[in-house]
Amino acid sequence: MSTNVGTPHRPTFSLGVPEGLRDRLNDVISQLAAAAGLIVVFIALTFASPYFLTSNNLFNIGVQVSIVAIVAVGQTLVILTAGIDLSVGSVAGFGGILGSMAIAKAGLPIVPGVIIGVLVGGAIGVVNGVLITQMRLPPFIATLGMLGVARGLTFIVGGENAVYGLPANFRLFGEGQIGPIPMPVIYLIVIAVIGHIVLSRTKLGRYAYAIGSNEEAARISGIPLNRYKLAVYVISGALAGFGGMIAASLVHSGQPNYGVGLELNAIAACVIGGASLFGGVGTIGGTLIGALLMAVITNGAVLLNITQYYQQVIIGVIIWLAVWWDQVRRRRLAAATEQSHGRRGTDAAESNGGEGRGGEGRGGEQEGASATA
Repeated sequence: MSTNVGTPHRPTFSLGVPEGLRDRLNDVISQLAAAAGLIVVFIALTFASPYFLTSNNLFNIGVQVSIVAIVAVGQTLVILTAGIDLSVGSVAGFGGILGSMAIAKAGLPIVPGVIIGVLVGGAIGVVNGVLITQMRLPPFIATLGMLGVARGLTFIVGGENAVYGLPANFRLFGEGQIGPIPMPVIYLIVIAVIGHIVLSRTKLGRYAYAIGSNEEAARISGIPLNRYKLAVYVISGALAGFGGMIAASLVHSGQPNYGVGLELNAIAACVIGGASLFGGVGTIGGTLIGALLMAVITNGAVLLNITQYYQQVIIGVIIWLAVWWDQVRRRRLAAATEQSHGRRGTDAAESNGGEGRGGEGRGGEQEGASATA
């Protein structure tokens, strides 16, 4: 009696890093790169200028970075959904003007006046969200149009003159401090902590990542896209309005031209901190690092008597490098994912082939047994 023995299948094992962990590691690497850049610039400026590492200068850096970082927190939420908000600079100006007018001309107390500035920003965020979710306008076009609309409304409502006549205690809102910490820094810390909790512990955060990573997959899984897209634009607008009120307090007046270029600084802070303009990647911590890096560079340039034109060149080059790194990272992730899927397909094919050969061997044994009988 002859028998045919099937070739046994030997499973293969992949020692690669799981995709989720690999994505997380890449996010951490991006933040570490920005943090390393910040440390290098900080050390260099410490040696380059004797005035850099002083309490007054560090105080000024904290105040300067706060408004951009607060606005950038809202921008991070938007970018995570693969969107963008170009209107935040104009919204900050508009919210600051209306909030200042409510305090100076309508006689409202400071807190209600600040709330009005925030609500104005949130209302503009609602309009942005409706344009994007209901009228299906691309976020770039919708918010670019709102940039012009909000800036025009700022001059229409407030006139071409600044709003003065604010009470003296309004200065404490932006210039006050608790111990050695300026109030704007305290606002930033509170908002950053809340933003981190939102991204890591709530549906809004999880769904923002999901929408930005793959909107169609998010839709199929039952995520209400329009609701959460609208929410992130409302938050972005509200934080821009709040930033406008802080700025009004710092100069003790509502300035109609405030916020010009603020949207670019906020977007730059997000990108330098590791957020991807393609969506699905970004953290609040990375955004804060990006904002602080730009503030330190700007402050150091002033101390070293470097003109603002060179400052703009430096920031622009940093943005190029950050986006280039994001492109490289995405290509590497795509290649690693494709390779991982290819290995899985090969393993499955070998497994099926081995089972087939084993079946043939068992069939041969049965046929041999029948012939002997």
